[in-house]
Amino acid sequence: MVSENDTPAVTVQVEDDPAANRWVARVTGSGEIAGIAQYVRTDGLVTFVHTEVDPAYEGRGVGSSLVRTSLDAAREQGVSVLPVCPFYQRWMDTHSDYQDLDYRRR
Repeated sequence: MVSENDTPAVTVQVEDDPAANRWVARVTGSGEIAGIAQYVRTDGLVTFVHTEVDPAYEGRGVGSSLVRTSLDAAREQGVSVLPVCPFYQRWMDTHSDYQDLDYRRR
């Protein structure tokens, strides 16, 4: 898989770290943190406030992996999402199959 800027995508494992209120994307094999997505969770709502990808992994699908995995988890848990983070907002706006999770659209 090649991204828009011809930089090969990187394979990451995305996991929730609820103690730190963030999702973490680790490079498969090395375990190096490639990106994080900070959130605030309240009853029935998860607010994504900040996403950060290590510059070495920008444009390689890490941010999208974080968003997709965390939104899939929100759907499974039956919670709404408030995408305060601009990256989450743009991603959800361009992926219609996730727009139903947006708290503002309910």
